[in-house]
Amino acid sequence: MSAMQRSVVLRRRPVGEPTPEDFEIFESVVPAPGPGEVVTRTIWLSIDPYMRGRLWDRPSYAAPVQIGEAMTGETVGEVIASADPAFVPGDVVLGPRGWQSHCVSPAAALTKLNRDAAPLQAFLGVLGMPGTTAYSGMKDIGQVKAGETVVISAASGAVGSVAGQLAKRAGARVVGIAGGPDKCLWVQETLRFDDCVDHHVPNLGQALAAACPNGIDVYFENVGGAVQHAVFPLLNPFGRMIMCGMIAQYNDASPPPGPNLGTVVGKRLRIEGLIVTDKPQRAAEWRDVASPWVKQGSLHYRETVIDGLENAPAALQMVLTGGNFGKMLVRVGSDPV
Repeated sequence: MSAMQRSVVLRRRPVGEPTPEDFEIFESVVPAPGPGEVVTRTIWLSIDPYMRGRLWDRPSYAAPVQIGEAMTGETVGEVIASADPAFVPGDVVLGPRGWQSHCVSPAAALTKLNRDAAPLQAFLGVLGMPGTTAYSGMKDIGQVKAGETVVISAASGAVGSVAGQLAKRAGARVVGIAGGPDKCLWVQETLRFDDCVDHHVPNLGQALAAACPNGIDVYFENVGGAVQHAVFPLLNPFGRMIMCGMIAQYNDASPPPGPNLGTVVGKRLRIEGLIVTDKPQRAAEWRDVASPWVKQGSLHYRETVIDGLENAPAALQMVLTGGNFGKMLVRVGSDPV
């Protein structure tokens, strides 16, 4: 094949906040697919907070990205060559192909998409991993009941916005925490949360207590840090805490002191970590559940789009500093339709 592949590779491990200088562009010829392989051209690239964890050289639930290796990431792309009968050129597929303009992938790693179900980029956001994460967290851990109080941190984000809407559908009183008046306004007016607290207020604990006069039954944790400290004392007996992410701490070389967990026993709290890939069946299940809602316009979402693969490092920097509004995406190539 004559196409050239552009990859954003890790140049050095960042100390603190990643910068574009920690990455570099590498070009090579796209190889032909071997048996059972597919060549794809990337259209959309997902940028997600978990990517910061892949830049540390330390044990975790997934292997770190190595120096000189293409950065990890999920993409939507078009099949341009196939050596597997399940895919033909022109198919649009979802897969973990990384920060690359083209990629050769095992066919088994790809999911063929129904492009009529939603805009293609939605399969990386509301219908993709973030939406599935919210769905799995609420279904498997939160188990929200009507009348309960649910608090969602990063409530305007790709995961939090869906998690809160699911809690509303379950009949809960939902309070969001977001960064800035514009995000809080969108959370209340569009997502229809009952309240939203700006985490920049001088006394977050006091503001959150006022918004949750009956305490907190379920907390969807996306942030950590000061937000978690404000939430923790307000958790009710038998409360559930869905530990999805702690973006406020991802750039820290060592974790800061956490809350005193001694009350976990007395309050019989359930605190459980969530890695969405532990239950892969939830992805297809969520697409079936949520696709009609997206088509009807009853499941709301926001996107921040940056053009150009070379700008993926800047997009990651925005995610880690709260510069995005909703799902962060990089448009790498043109939509074939």
